[in-house]
Amino acid sequence: MKILIIRFSSIGDIVLTSPVIRCLHQQLGAEIHFVTKEKYKNVIEYNPYLEKLWYIKNDINEVADDLKKEKFNYIVDLHKNIRSLSLRRKLKVKTFDFDKLNWEKWLMVNFKIDKLPNIHIVDRYLDAVSELGIKNDHRGLDFFIPDFAMQSTQKILIENNFNEEEFVALVIGATYHTKKPSHALLKSIISQSERPIIIIGGPEEAKQGAILSLESESENTVFNTCGKLSIVESAAIIERALWVITPDTGMMHIAAALRKRTISLWGNTIPSFGMTPYLPGELENHSIIIEQKELSCRPCSKLGKNKCPKKHFKCMGEIKAENILKHINSHQIE
Repeated sequence: MKILIIRFSSIGDIVLTSPVIRCLHQQLGAEIHFVTKEKYKNVIEYNPYLEKLWYIKNDINEVADDLKKEKFNYIVDLHKNIRSLSLRRKLKVKTFDFDKLNWEKWLMVNFKIDKLPNIHIVDRYLDAVSELGIKNDHRGLDFFIPDFAMQSTQKILIENNFNEEEFVALVIGATYHTKKPSHALLKSIISQSERPIIIIGGPEEAKQGAILSLESESENTVFNTCGKLSIVESAAIIERALWVITPDTGMMHIAAALRKRTISLWGNTIPSFGMTPYLPGELENHSIIIEQKELSCRPCSKLGKNKCPKKHFKCMGEIKAENILKHINSHQIE
């Protein structure tokens, strides 16, 4: 059996497809192909359950003809947008897809009417393939880190006197402004942490990461990696951390895949959208969610915005550093 999975973007959404990949491969013995955007190659290319990866830069026509030649038995569309529907029409293969809950999310964002089901997106993904006899193996997410990334980051830790399982990985980036922790909150966490901190972010956060490390009043080591590491190298740092502090973003899901103790900070989005850290049952207490539940303006978007529509950004601005520090500074780690 040969199956094509479609998920074009982005980091977290691709990581969230990993249980489907694993279950299709292990429970059906199927040959799994995966099509995504080339910019996310680093997220998926080391997954051993995949037979072949297909990448697009701009258009599905870059791969459509070659995909036709593969003669897939099934397509599993875990993106479900105009582009994926177009690819499905070209391939003309029986397809399974999932409920994106667009109507329920629209009601919640625009009228604060909560019709959202209490079901994680991973379980909705798995429901999509239940007709094939697939069952949730309850092993959580996967993320595979290549040896070169582990080795290069080990060198960073040694050179900067970081010990494994003794430092905090602080993720400061997100695609949208309304998902990013405020600078004041980040500064407070760094300055009051009793543990060393490694700051994680992409090139867009390089300047802020440098400023945060310079502003730090902590006696502990603070090291900025923003813009210096690949996705898999950042994941290798997270894999060695004691705690991960992160907004609702791709690195949050990578942290969950690596079974890390995670404190997730929620701005304009809400956990009931079904995108919280997805952990095996025995590790559910590894996830701490911090949000401003009482704010009537949340959620203001199902994804995120480039600025706060109310101009006050209270959803992130009013998160108290002490609610985070009491966990990372504790000497009683469960």
